This record gives sequence, structure tokens and C-alpha cells, in this order.
Amino acid sequence: MEHESGTTGDGTGDGGGDPGNRGGNSGGPSRKTVLKAAAAVGMALPVALIGVPALARTAGERGVTPEATPACDDGDDPTPPQMEGPYFKPNSPRRTSLLQPGTPGTRLTVTGYVFGRACLPISRVLLDFWQADTYGTYDNTGFRFRGHQFTDATGAFRLTTIVPGLYPGRTRHLHVKVQAPGRPVLTTQLYFPGEPRNNTDPLFDARLLMNVRTVGNAKEADFDFVLNVPQ
Repeated sequence: MEHESGTTGDGTGDGGGDPGNRGGNSGGPSRKTVLKAAAAVGMALPVALIGVPALARTAGERGVTPEATPACDDGDDPTPPQMEGPYFKPNSPRRTSLLQPGTPGTRLTVTGYVFGRACLPISRVLLDFWQADTYGTYDNTGFRFRGHQFTDATGAFRLTTIVPGLYPGRTRHLHVKVQAPGRPVLTTQLYFPGEPRNNTDPLFDARLLMNVRTVGNAKEADFDFVLNVPQ
């Protein structure tokens, strides 16, 4: 069994400084909300919407007490980086589903968008995911539960996998590397709300909580990345 100890937080990426939580906006829908709604139905984005204030999904939606909106380009700090850990492998296969016939575990679908600092979606962003299986074990000889993909023209991605298992020292999490074309790599991790080990894992960061919901016997989650990309 290969497990990741995770006792340090020395990850590197293109998130900078002291990234803050993304705050709410009671003045109307955010630009991201409008962009995502338009993308979902294939609508062209009106030029007038470029001036609408924008925020990513609020911390409050993830069960976290939101902080004041940070003073930055458009209300969003980049997604914070985290350590890579010892089990990353390059050259993963390109695929949006990490499932194989007979794969045990609770099915999980993760969706979201990748935005730049001006809250515009970014296409052709590389997302390279890896995780433990349902028993908390990483595959270090092959590429089970490893795969990369690219965001589509609307900046969207979709990953089909399972809920990763637990192992000593860590809470439940997914690993991911995110890279916009010609930009530095953001290495980070995504977390699940309501996990008891969130309180004891030294790497856990509430800013990286996904929205997770139960749908039948499966789970659905969403998370939007914000990269330090000028727009």
C-alpha cells in the first residue's frame, strides 16, 4: 500500500501572496454566474456584461464563514497552491473518466470552470488529476485514478471518478495540477466538506472545499479555479 504522509505545506503554483476567501455580492448576479449560465445554454456573452462585478462561488456556499472581499482585480484571489505530495506521475492518459469496469467505490462527478483574474473563462487549460482508490491506496505502477484533460471553449471541465478513500494522516482529497496555456502550473488539492479529519489534517484549507451533494447512490461536486492570469 502506498500512502502519502502529508506533513508539510510547501506546494508551489501560480497562486500568490495570502489568498483570501471569495466573498459574496448582494448587488445582483456575479459575472461568473452570468458567464456560466450563458455557456450552459450556448449563448453569446453581451459586451455590456464585461462591466458586471464578479465573484467566484462564495465561501458561504461551502459552509465557510466568508471574509471581506479582497481588494484585487475583480474580487477574486487565485486558487491557493498546495504540496504535490510524493505520488504524482507525469504522462497520465488523457481522459475525463477515471473509472474502469468493476471499479469499487462511490461514484463522484466533479465539474467546474477555470477563470482568470478578470473572471473570464479560460479554454484549453490542462487539468491533471490523481487520487487514492476507495481503499486509500495510490497506484504507482500504472495509471489507475490518474488522468488529464483540457477545459473546453467555455472554460469548463468534468471529471468522473470515485470518492477517494482515507489513509493515515490525511483527510479525504483529490490532487490536481492546473495550467493555462503558456502559464505556470498551479499544484493544489480539493477537499470534501463535513469530513472529521478536516479538523486534524495540517494541509487542509477550507478555501479548497468543493460543493458536494448526494444524488442517489453517487456524489456530485463542483469547484471553480481562479488562475493568476491577466485578462
